[in-house]
Amino acid sequence: MLPAVKRWLGQTWLRLHGWRLEGPVPEPRRFVLLMAPHTSNWDAVFMLALGYVYEIRIEWMVKDSLFFPPMGWLLRALGGIPINRRASHGVVGQMVDAFARRDELILGVPPEGTRTRSTHWKSGFYEIARTAGVPIVMGFLDFGKKVGGMGPVLQPSGDVVADMDRIRAFYADIAGLHPGEFTPPRLKLEDAPRVTSDR
Repeated sequence: MLPAVKRWLGQTWLRLHGWRLEGPVPEPRRFVLLMAPHTSNWDAVFMLALGYVYEIRIEWMVKDSLFFPPMGWLLRALGGIPINRRASHGVVGQMVDAFARRDELILGVPPEGTRTRSTHWKSGFYEIARTAGVPIVMGFLDFGKKVGGMGPVLQPSGDVVADMDRIRAFYADIAGLHPGEFTPPRLKLEDAPRVTSDR
């Protein structure tokens, strides 16, 4: 699909729903993009529309068993990256390798890992960014204000609590489509005796 057509589709979708964009796309276009809050299947549609308007390709992890014809073609067209969960170096290792191979990669990650409320965010986004040496960009969808886009940029410091405090502060006033299902931004890593990530 031509970029101009994608942009028009994205703008039309957002306009019909009364939404606006906020925040520029950071450069270089090589980062982990948090996609939060994630409380509805509609989140993916709005995030896709944002990507079209920004004229960026947001890629996301999908288990490799789903990449069969014709589903595989569609998933790749929408930014899906096949992930082998049985690989010895794990999901984090595969994504670190992907960043090492490419000059541009915007990896979209819904850190909650589920649309329903849980106790913690998944730590994969943090470990991928820290190990690959790329920043974390706080993408957001605020259904209360009908605004979405790119928030602050965070370079993981290894001090997990301090880094998560910044993330918590940003998402504190952002409402998902179903606010009660939003998982509070907290990692299990923060509950460990050692809360730095310096491997």
